[in-house]
Amino acid sequence: MATSSEEVLLIVKKVRHKKQDGALYLMAERVAWTPEGKDRFVISHMYADIRCQKISPEGKAKVQLQLILHTGDTTIFHFTNENSANAAAKDRDAAKDLLQQLLPKFKKKANKELEEKNRMLQEDPVLFQLYKDLVVSQVISAEEFWANRLTGNSMDNSISNNKQDIGISAAFLADIRPQTDGCNGLRYNLTSDIIESIFRTYPAVKQKYAENVPHDMTEKEFWTRFFQSHYFHRDRINAGSKDLFSECARIDEKGLKTLVSQGVNNPLVDLTSLEDKSLGEGYGSSSAQSSSKSNKESSNAAIIRRFNHHSAMVLAAVLRKQEMHNDQNSENSSTDGNSRDSDYFQPPVKKVKLQEAIEYEDLGEKNSKKTVALNLKKADRYFHGPTLVQSQHYASSQDIINSVHCIRQEMANYSPRLTQVLSSSVASSALTDLSPGGVLMQGGTSQAINQMVPSDIQMELKHLHVAVAELLRHFWSCFPINTPFLEEKVGKMMNNLERFQMTKLRPFREKLQKLYISTNFTGHLEDMLQVAFNKFHTWQSKRMLKKT
Repeated sequence: MATSSEEVLLIVKKVRHKKQDGALYLMAERVAWTPEGKDRFVISHMYADIRCQKISPEGKAKVQLQLILHTGDTTIFHFTNENSANAAAKDRDAAKDLLQQLLPKFKKKANKELEEKNRMLQEDPVLFQLYKDLVVSQVISAEEFWANRLTGNSMDNSISNNKQDIGISAAFLADIRPQTDGCNGLRYNLTSDIIESIFRTYPAVKQKYAENVPHDMTEKEFWTRFFQSHYFHRDRINAGSKDLFSECARIDEKGLKTLVSQGVNNPLVDLTSLEDKSLGEGYGSSSAQSSSKSNKESSNAAIIRRFNHHSAMVLAAVLRKQEMHNDQNSENSSTDGNSRDSDYFQPPVKKVKLQEAIEYEDLGEKNSKKTVALNLKKADRYFHGPTLVQSQHYASSQDIINSVHCIRQEMANYSPRLTQVLSSSVASSALTDLSPGGVLMQGGTSQAINQMVPSDIQMELKHLHVAVAELLRHFWSCFPINTPFLEEKVGKMMNNLERFQMTKLRPFREKLQKLYISTNFTGHLEDMLQVAFNKFHTWQSKRMLKKT
């Protein structure tokens, strides 16, 4: 079942999977399903592993929700509410709406760091077992586990962590192809990417969404009215006053006029030369303009205007972030006292455009030399450098020969002093105590461990030693504690050690007792943990004395 630290967002009962009833759980990071009468999850999918979701069309006998994973596998859930089919559809829609909000947040990012982690776990079975013992059992977090294992790829990770925004396709609305539902109706399948593209391209629609959903209407009703509106269709000459998106259309018309009035910031481009001009009377010599143009725009002109506006909005959505970045750079440059002088020496726009028109990068001289970036796996070796030979003392071959000769002379002149040794009674007592079965040898045994315990106990004991060594490595790396970060980390590691002792070490010791194994195999592990506990309590007491 869900662990105590997991937050359950939604529970839907009466959900069938492969003709077996159960309950569907939507948690903070995964979706899971458990059969009735059992306390464990049979199906569990992380949100990062889900590519998309699909629902059954309305009017179908079965109300279903399908999850498609990145691996291509699919999982189908059948909602069977006993009250009615509408109640089952509401349960399905509640799960679908919540997934639609959660899946974009956990979209899978295939970066180099994740690939490196998977490779390390696959190639090292001991590391994989350690990961399961510490991270999966929630003794320590994944960040703490990978803290010192990916230091060699820090440069690659910094590059891979930079998020790259995906551009907007100019035909994203045309790609939304409706499907017939069999009842003289159309069905549009909207994904989170399409909705995000609509919001980025048409900020007015995003504002209407925030104003009306879910206060005045549901999300389904909003998008139904969006596709029924004249704002989406080509004919936008007559927009009804009762239409929800009529105001959006007026905002678009106003924005298009603003774009036309601003023109193009390029002195080499003259858009007025592209206009269709009729010669009229006088074959062009008369300055009087023809008044035969109708006041009402034709449908063809409306379509052209809509195409132009859509292209302008797509470009504006892509350039909006660049303008924000340029504004930040301008604010940073304004703090410099010489910013006005730097602006004065910048070439004018016309000169820059002329240079771009007449200069070709491929035909220019390439004076720059290609350099190779220095990627240091261990920076400390680079900064320290090699050790000087003069700083160390080396013994010559003659010195070694003289030393051996002196040792031979001392051994030849050696005379034992038998009167200055132990008495016979004391020596006999010491040999008895150190013999098997003696007083000092009660904790030891002459049998090997592979003859005392089975192989599964041996592997579990080996994993416990590796896990304790990993935890103690994190604990002792905090000393000396001289920063607030180390103070917080040593407190967390102390809690992790205590949790490991309670959840792993003590159950293993009780398991040995149930198997009637009298040898204390966990004594060394408990001694190492006790030393760490004493160190923490000593540091904590000194810290309290300093505060008082």
